[in-house]
Amino acid sequence: MQQAVSKIADVLTTILQWLLIAAVALLVLDVVWGVLTRYVGGEQASWTEELARYLLIWVSLLGGAAAFEQKCHLGVDYFVTKFDDSIRDSLKIFSYLIVLFFAVSIFVIGGSQVVYNALALDQTTPALGWKMGHVYLAIPIAGVFMVLFTIANLLELRSTESNSESTEGS
Repeated sequence: MQQAVSKIADVLTTILQWLLIAAVALLVLDVVWGVLTRYVGGEQASWTEELARYLLIWVSLLGGAAAFEQKCHLGVDYFVTKFDDSIRDSLKIFSYLIVLFFAVSIFVIGGSQVVYNALALDQTTPALGWKMGHVYLAIPIAGVFMVLFTIANLLELRSTESNSESTEGS
């Protein structure tokens, strides 16, 4: 089970990283185009600021999920490492369970509700004319990544604990 989840997490991590690279590259190009049109043409292209805002939302949310997968998320690991080794694994499990709860309840469920409401109300962006529900999709997508990465981290922690117990018993 852990190997299957780990393989899925690895594939999704690769996809997520490439998606982030593309989004950041597009963000840079968009901002450069906005600056060029403002200073060369005298007036900034109306859509560049809006696109930059929405790309930044996607990069922030998906980047947070990617940081969590790499165990680089400050809030989860910082405080756990301050405790004694004897309770550290229990605190890691507890913190992962808290992350799992919030990722499911706020990101996946709440984010899906925000997307649904925005699409039902037919909200669109002013300059680009995109449906706001598509912009808000970053929330549940990031949540799904966080849920998967949290489950993978919990399974990895569990296998690490069982390996250390079997080593101690030998």
